[in-house]
Amino acid sequence: MEKGDILLIPFPFTDLKGNKNRPALVLINSDFDVTLAFISTQIKWKEEGDVVLKPGKSNGLKKESLIRLSKLATIDKGLALGRIGRLDTDELKQVNTHLKKLLKLE
Repeated sequence: MEKGDILLIPFPFTDLKGNKNRPALVLINSDFDVTLAFISTQIKWKEEGDVVLKPGKSNGLKKESLIRLSKLATIDKGLALGRIGRLDTDELKQVNTHLKKLLKLE
């Protein structure tokens, strides 16, 4: 498990009243936890800072999707249901660029 991997995880709802199994992008991997960005096929929700992903063999996605960089969660690694794919180098660079802007690191 490393930055750029796409995992299937039970991602919590923002009101913490439940969760839904969905793909999520690994941003930070530590000894016990992993920090993830939510991935959605709801393109109509696109906000500044989101990254659009086209489906492909390497990322394992079936539909055009958004990496919602403003929707993050840190969960126990044991909750990950499996790895479904990985971002390519260009996609990961795009994520890093959007994170810098979103977190005002520039």
